[in-house]
Parts: sequence; structure tokens; C-alpha cells
Amino acid sequence: MTSVTTIPIASLLIGFVPVAVLIFVMWCWRLNALQSIYANVRMLAQLLFIGYVLTYIFETDQPALVVAVVFFMIIMAAWIAMRPLSDRGIKPYAVIFIALGASGLGVLIVVTQIILELPRWYEPRFVIPLAGMVFANSMNTISLAGERFHVERQRGEDYLSARNTAIEAAMIPQINALLAVGLVSLPGMMTGQILSGIEPLTAARYQIMVMCMIFSTAGLAAIVYMALRKRDGKALDEQKIEG
Repeated sequence: MTSVTTIPIASLLIGFVPVAVLIFVMWCWRLNALQSIYANVRMLAQLLFIGYVLTYIFETDQPALVVAVVFFMIIMAAWIAMRPLSDRGIKPYAVIFIALGASGLGVLIVVTQIILELPRWYEPRFVIPLAGMVFANSMNTISLAGERFHVERQRGEDYLSARNTAIEAAMIPQINALLAVGLVSLPGMMTGQILSGIEPLTAARYQIMVMCMIFSTAGLAAIVYMALRKRDGKALDEQKIEG
């Protein structure tokens, strides 16, 4: 089995050359180049920071620390998911937090404790990366569902019609990913395992597990989110009828 080659810093910096070209074109076309610069700088800082943090966490024997990291992911994912939505405040945040937590933790427990049968239930090398995949995808799905739901309501659609349209629209990226995997794309996890020397068939099994995990948590998160908004949606429908 071959080991993964460490990328030298000088070689890594070459990866930013096409990024710089893109940002330069955006600036010439009077697009929001500053936002792209900020996003790339933040990405670099966050990944370097998390690299050092994960080195420590992966060596820990403290389950409380792993649980704290997972809940921190949920807190941040809920905050980011709410960012593009029109509804802000404590209640909308709580709805997103519950939707992410209920769906993500449920599927994460099934994957780590039943499918993988981890020797330690809190094994950080598995729990934390898988939790990151779960909550990142669920976060995006909730943002898409919430934004589309708002648009449909603004168009005058009732709760049920807006809900169904929102969920279908939010699941388009997930369904496209299922259709494209293996034909158009090799997902990051599978590619990483192959590069590290793992047999492709073994990597494929892990990727199947991940794809099922991501698809189910994203859809369930959107469903829970819309179910929690049912009361507000129907109340608005009743006000329109009375008006």
C-alpha cells in the first residue's frame, strides 16, 4: 500500500494561480471580487487552523470533546444556513438547529454505531469527518428549501404547494450527485482513499455509505425544517382567507 505524498508549500501555492486569474477577471468585469478574496483567505485560515486542531482531537480519549465538536458543527451549520433566508431571529434559528440536529445525529448514529461498528462509539477519526459531511450538506439543503419556500409564498402559493416545491428544488443537487457519481465525478472521499492506496472496490463501498448518508440527512433535514414551519405557514394561509 502506498502512502500519501505530502504536498510541498511551494507546490500548494501554485493551486492559487488559477484562483488569482479568476478573481482578476471578476475584478475586470466589475463583479464582487472582494467577496471571493475574502472567501479564499478565510478558507485558507480555517483549514490550516482545523488541521492543527484535528491533530489534537484525533488523539484524544475524551468523548466529551468529540461530542462538543459535533454540537459546535450543528450550531455553526444552523447559523450559516439561516444567513441567506429572509426569516431571522431566535425562533427561525431554533427551527434550523432542530432540523439539522434531529436528522443529522440520527443518521450519524446509524452509520457509526451500526454500519461501521466503531470500537469506540466516539472514535474521532470517523465521527468528526462524517459529521462534517452530514451537516454541511444538510445546511445547504435547508438554505435552498427555505429560500424557495419564501419565494413560493411570495407568489401566493399555499403552504403545501410551497413546501413540496421547496423540497423538490432543494434536493436537486443531491439527486444530481447520485446520478453523476462514478460517471461524471469521483467524490472527494473516494478519491482520497484511492490516492492513499486503498483498493477501489473498498473505497466504493465507503462512498456508497457516504452517498446514502448525505442524501438521507439532507432530505430529512429539509422535511423536518418544513414540518416545523407548518404552523406558521398555515396561520398565514388562514389570515389570507380571512382577509
